Amino acid sequence: MSRSIVPDAIARQPWEMLIPLFGLVALGAAVLYSAAGGHLQPYALSHVIRFAVFLGMAIAISHFSRNLFRAAAYPVYGVIVVLLVLVEMIGAMGGGSQRWLNLGFMTLQPSELMKPGIVLVLARFYEALPASMTESWRGLVPAGVLIGIPAFLVMLQPDLGTALAICFGGAITMFLAGLPLRWFLGAGTAALIAAPIAFFTLLHDYQRNRVLTFLNPEADPLGTGYHITQSKIAIGSGGVFGKGFGEGSQSHLQYLPEPHTDFVFATMAEEWGMVGGFFVLLVFGIILRWGMSVARKAPDRFSNLLATGMTATIFFYVAINLMMVMGLAPVVGIPLPFMSHGGTSMLTNMICIGTIMAVNCWNRRPGSLS
Repeated sequence: MSRSIVPDAIARQPWEMLIPLFGLVALGAAVLYSAAGGHLQPYALSHVIRFAVFLGMAIAISHFSRNLFRAAAYPVYGVIVVLLVLVEMIGAMGGGSQRWLNLGFMTLQPSELMKPGIVLVLARFYEALPASMTESWRGLVPAGVLIGIPAFLVMLQPDLGTALAICFGGAITMFLAGLPLRWFLGAGTAALIAAPIAFFTLLHDYQRNRVLTFLNPEADPLGTGYHITQSKIAIGSGGVFGKGFGEGSQSHLQYLPEPHTDFVFATMAEEWGMVGGFFVLLVFGIILRWGMSVARKAPDRFSNLLATGMTATIFFYVAINLMMVMGLAPVVGIPLPFMSHGGTSMLTNMICIGTIMAVNCWNRRPGSLS
């Protein structure tokens, strides 16, 4: 289509990613509509409105310069750390955890914001670090402190899933920055050795139960294994083409827990079947492939780490949620991007999308920082 007809601001958007994303959000809204018993409220309408608002935010972020991202890295990190401290002091309780700040007009979960925040600050840190120091303690210890502070504060809430997501995004950024592979292999070995000790000494009772349930969900199908058992039933009963829109018995009869958040994929699979599941996987594949393509074309170290880290953050959300609802990972409360109902989750993922879009814009003008 001619640029004389389509305004440049519209033509230069990454439509190869946005159009599939619109389809995914639309499917999510349909699933949330069904989960609410055929009503737009309280899930579907707010889901679409939030996406529209945060899409505008993402487009605005895509116009930010590299200099602005660089200048904002440490202040943004510091603000989120302060918010995490405030959660410990005055945070709202919910589901046995203290994770939210009530801002009046919305409830904010600062730990979610640290997922893109840790990628941003580490990209800035490694950009400024001379390459010769990357493989020394100067490339490891400060970055470990930057990751450890928010991970520790999030574990206090307690929120193991989000703490792992922060560590994952940070570790991916560190690896791509050039830290030696042997350090990661050593850390992985140490983690395997420490895991049994941590299981019995550091985890809360409900977290230990989640791990035990993951290993043997059939041991207590009406108790600790109920969630994952019902999720498997919902996914399996959908078959190839599903039971039909609005015909999901697991969610409508309230057998499936959290059908609009953590287990939204199971709700979808029951009504839309394997076909719907393949569509979801295809769209996420398109988004992740686009993110990595943008990262490969990045004009500098900072941009590359930023785009790759944001893509990895979305990947972690998707992989853990899908593994969780299918019984391949413990239930850790990770929502499915762009489908689960939740304002802070949508905000976090759209920040990631907007940041990758910004790098995509920088790729088209590598000689300019504007």
